[in-house]
Amino acid sequence: MRLVLYTGKGGVGKTTSAAATAVCAAGRGQRTLVASTDAAHSLGDVLEIALGPEPVRVAPNLDAVEIDARVEMTRHWGRIRDYLVSLFRYQGIEDMVAEELALLPGAEELTTLLGVEDLARSGDYDLVVLDCAPTGSSLRLVTLPDVVHSALRVVLRIQGMLASVVVPIAREIVPVPLPDRHVFRDADRLIYRRLRQLRQRLLDPATSVRLVVTPERMVIDEARRAWTDLCLFEVPCDAVVMNRLLPEAAVSENFFRDWGRLQEERRREVEKLFAPLRVLPAALQDDEVTGLRRLAAHGEELFAEAEPGAVLSSAPRIEYSRDADGYTVALPLPHADPATLDVVKVDDELVVRAGPLRRSLRLPRRIAPLELASARVRDERLVVRFARPEADA
Repeated sequence: MRLVLYTGKGGVGKTTSAAATAVCAAGRGQRTLVASTDAAHSLGDVLEIALGPEPVRVAPNLDAVEIDARVEMTRHWGRIRDYLVSLFRYQGIEDMVAEELALLPGAEELTTLLGVEDLARSGDYDLVVLDCAPTGSSLRLVTLPDVVHSALRVVLRIQGMLASVVVPIAREIVPVPLPDRHVFRDADRLIYRRLRQLRQRLLDPATSVRLVVTPERMVIDEARRAWTDLCLFEVPCDAVVMNRLLPEAAVSENFFRDWGRLQEERRREVEKLFAPLRVLPAALQDDEVTGLRRLAAHGEELFAEAEPGAVLSSAPRIEYSRDADGYTVALPLPHADPATLDVVKVDDELVVRAGPLRRSLRLPRRIAPLELASARVRDERLVVRFARPEADA
């Protein structure tokens, strides 16, 4: 099953690009689902059909859905949410406020991803196309399984061991609501089984992110930073959609000649900055691209020389190598600013902080006992060397 995620700065046309991709793929015979994970859903507006939290058939081979985080919370958060609500109520917080507080940071994004994973695992589709939120929220969405798994795996293990002994005793002497084994069981299932599945799905070679840009400096710069951040978490990108390029007929007019020249420069810049990703050019349309007919035409323009569900290009992945002095880990980080990187080794993990993002990478057993010797950015990669402690050398 192929999963393609579309994201970009707000207003660049990512919803239209995602919908056009799905319509084109369905027209070429693939069983396709297009889904919106953006809280401000506009997928139904683009398709010109009312959508809800359950998939509906909109054309042969094509289903569409607007994933509702609240519905997914009910399905997946279950007893954990109920316990938190009871705890807040006990503290005197009003019911409505307690229910809002029970939505822990990241809970909505996490349960949205769980809804996507359920659809992907259903076996009903060959291709799932996601219309994601603008870039910042999308990065939070795709990096959350890695961050949450790393942060909570130790905490939940300790809590689980204590639950069978401490909680029953405490319940007899402490009036505050305490979680029972069902809460811990659900938390354990959520963190260990479902998050592991999500991480595997996002790191799968059959999953790709496609960045949508327009020929504007701020848009290109934001997409470039997003690509760096996605590479940090090993989420693969395979294409950049360059939207709203002036057609040749417009460029030939005197008024648009300089603008067309600037757009051509930006197009060549995008091809260079995002190499080896494939760049899919899309011309500015004479009207809004809505409805199946116009979306199909737009999709055929985008994929005149490619299949919409294909992996359009492959970027380098993390590499491990050995030499006489130790081991090297090379993590692709295109356009990373060395001044914003902080690299440390904590127990058996390599922790990389790039600006506000933090990635913990579990090291192979042969490397875990070694010391971090050096870290530097070279050839668009973060190259980290590990060597034996000097006392053992």
